[in-house]
Amino acid sequence: MTPADRATPLDYGFRTAPSAKLRLSRARRQARMTELTGSVLIVDPDAAGGAKLKNCLLEEGFLAKQVATGRDAIAALEQRAFDIVIADHRLPDLTGSVLLSTVNERFADTPVVLAAANASASEAMEAMRRGAADFAQKPFQTEEILFIVRKELEAGARRIDRPPPAAVPSGLVFGNSPAMAEAMALLDRAAPGSATVLIRGESGTGKELVARAIHDRSPRTGCAFVKIDCASLPEALLESELFGHEKGAFTGAVARKPGRVELAEGGTLLLDEIGELTLPLQAKLLRLLQDREFERLGSTKTIKVDVRVVAATHRDLESMVERGQFRQDLFYRLNVVPLWLPPLRARRNDIELLARHFCSVFGVANGKPNAQLSDAAVRALRGQRWPGNVRQLQNFIERLVVLSDSDLIDEHQFRLELSRQVRFVTEPGTSGSANADPAPLHEPAGEPSVVGPLDAEVHNAEHKALERALRHSGGNRSLAARLLGVSRSTLYTKLEEHGLL
Repeated sequence: MTPADRATPLDYGFRTAPSAKLRLSRARRQARMTELTGSVLIVDPDAAGGAKLKNCLLEEGFLAKQVATGRDAIAALEQRAFDIVIADHRLPDLTGSVLLSTVNERFADTPVVLAAANASASEAMEAMRRGAADFAQKPFQTEEILFIVRKELEAGARRIDRPPPAAVPSGLVFGNSPAMAEAMALLDRAAPGSATVLIRGESGTGKELVARAIHDRSPRTGCAFVKIDCASLPEALLESELFGHEKGAFTGAVARKPGRVELAEGGTLLLDEIGELTLPLQAKLLRLLQDREFERLGSTKTIKVDVRVVAATHRDLESMVERGQFRQDLFYRLNVVPLWLPPLRARRNDIELLARHFCSVFGVANGKPNAQLSDAAVRALRGQRWPGNVRQLQNFIERLVVLSDSDLIDEHQFRLELSRQVRFVTEPGTSGSANADPAPLHEPAGEPSVVGPLDAEVHNAEHKALERALRHSGGNRSLAARLLGVSRSTLYTKLEEHGLL
């Protein structure tokens, strides 16, 4: 790491870039911040090669930082969030696989692109089986690396900004209510077979967790579980990610790349948000389901695969079929075993079980291992409708744990946190005192009574919200972004705007 890199954890190389084009004045750099689409951490022991990639990314409007070792990469990720990590497979201190595992475990929402010289297709497939977002050949081809970076940023921008589900035992995830017991009984019957399962239910009900449970309870559990989010990528990129491509199939395709279908060989492929597929892709998926074969983009060679398909959606597919937005034959192929997940409001008996578990998990994660919910707080939680289902409950409990000043979270703290939330969070459920809308927040003592221009008021409110999130997160910016409900990239842009970096 150069002295310039050590100058500050937020130094992305503008000071040391050799090109005059990159020596921007502070005013020009500030103006350009709104055009930057993401931040990239380059992990490459080859100083010259890494610098070349860094300058290439800077010239294209990305933020970029270069480090030479795996440990330096982990330290950089601890200091601030990056949208993508591009790491050499061979590092002086850690292997690329070890770095990949560490990033996936500790910074789960940061995609890692591994790179190596003279890498084979088998190495690429193995890296992606281990959780790499992509694999690139060295020396880097400009078009290829820019294609990969933009693809991952596009996926992140389109993805719903939410934390990954907490790792919980299956019994706790699914609950004990009759509605969930019926769904889990169907899961147990379907898992050992090979039939396609269509998991349906509202957003936030745990469809991905159920898909993984199907895989874990099947004979395929020793093979890969591969997920692709059909809503996170545009059609052209989604087809490439699903089926792979040959060299020269499109601009930026400088090497053959296996798709998610190939990577799931012998295992399970989860097609999340299947209702977002375009009609042309639906036709290609139908062939995969019918014949268990496909062709890579740019190839005429037919590839046979042994893959079990599990699909998930919150869409009303029957209505989409009637409107001609979803193929009827594909719907029948997917709907072999329909598994419906009930919303949280239909399984209120599970709210206490889930809430207490999330409280325990997030208490440990945030240095509060003794955190617990009072009985009154649990009763109040059960009185809410939770339109965002388990995901919304999970996020709300995490906020309670982070913002609580004591280990025991009581009903008063619950009400206080409700009053800070948008109105749909406090939509009443069943009758009772727990359903009363929270009282409006009163103006704090000492707050100026004069109202200024709207843009100034908004700016001031935004500044205070950022300061408060940083204070309650103890300076952990990834957690601050989650508390504010924004992406990490948005948070850093706002911190820069308000001079809080």
